[in-house]
Amino acid sequence: MSLGADLLRRLYAEPPDRFTAARDAAVAEARARGDVAGAKETAALRKPVIAAWLVNLLAIRRPDLLADLAALAGEMRAAQRELRGADLRELSGQRRRLVASLVAEARTLAGAAGVSTAKLPLTEVEDTLTAALSDEEIAASVRSGRLLRPVSYAGFGEVPRPRLRLVAAPDAESPEVDDPGDEGAGAGRDGAGRARPAAGPVSATGRADGGVRGRRGGSGPRTPGGSGDPAVRPASAPGVDAEDEPAGRTVIAGRSSARKAEAARKAEDAARRALERAERAALRDRERAEADLATAEGAERAAVAAVADLSERIAALQAERNEADHEVSRRKLARKTAERAASAARRRHGDAAAALEASGATPDRGAAEPFVEPAAPFADGGRRKGAARRGRTDRGGPAKAESGA
Repeated sequence: MSLGADLLRRLYAEPPDRFTAARDAAVAEARARGDVAGAKETAALRKPVIAAWLVNLLAIRRPDLLADLAALAGEMRAAQRELRGADLRELSGQRRRLVASLVAEARTLAGAAGVSTAKLPLTEVEDTLTAALSDEEIAASVRSGRLLRPVSYAGFGEVPRPRLRLVAAPDAESPEVDDPGDEGAGAGRDGAGRARPAAGPVSATGRADGGVRGRRGGSGPRTPGGSGDPAVRPASAPGVDAEDEPAGRTVIAGRSSARKAEAARKAEDAARRALERAERAALRDRERAEADLATAEGAERAAVAAVADLSERIAALQAERNEADHEVSRRKLARKTAERAASAARRRHGDAAAALEASGATPDRGAAEPFVEPAAPFADGGRRKGAARRGRTDRGGPAKAESGA
């Protein structure tokens, strides 16, 4: 089975650094629903390089632009085929402008996809688009949106010089030049069935090595230039007699002018559309840039306000800190004063204690009133008398004899 166009567009619209993950997810989805063949085909898809991805973006997101490119390519091929040099020069200018607008659009699409536009290979994109103008097969690959590598082509543009021309052979009569329309009647023979010598390969100087010669219906005088070229008369227009040849030339000229005018009009329309698209893209870029600028300005104002608020809070906290520092200084001074007072009090107390000890008195370390130990009560008067006698004896007085001893 073939993969769906939506899946291919979705995968090849992914940036190269996200292509593999998107492809693996698609493979897993296909396997989950039992689509083995689809999973195999999806897994075989190759990742494009970034230049090819940019071209694929144009094919996927803006196919109308590539349609204009294809139309311009057709006009350029027609002008080259008919050797209309003036038209080719004008169309070449249109080509440059159109390719430049396509490259700018590819850059815009890449930015919208989230890819940095600083180092995009836009020169390779331009070469690929120019090659699509020159080669229909390359153009088909570009329009498919599945390009894997950028391409380049250097063979398109102005008619290359020197131009190829027919050269008469010096040793024979000049046979009539082959008419492409006679190929159906038999290759290598003229209208009367006479054989004609085949033209040899073309040399680098543009001459035919086989020595093909032109004939004017029989032998006749050569051109006086001495170059050996036969004098060739322009063919009359179909259906025009010899005597009406000037009128035939007028008809041909009119048709050629009409074709030129139509080609110029189409080229002008394509260029105008390209310029309009470029102007719209530039306008979108400007609007996005202005929106980003407004957002940045708002963020800047908010940051400035936050800085001002923080500055006010820092100033208030600094004032509180200064006040706290002053309070610490005051309390430190008070502590030192108290320390000095305590030291002086300790010295005075030491002096007083020393003086008291020197006087022999016991220092009173209690309350202001002296402590008096209460006497123990006696049970009777005899005990009190005995205690008194013992007291006198202890103090050294004579003891009295008790009566009846």
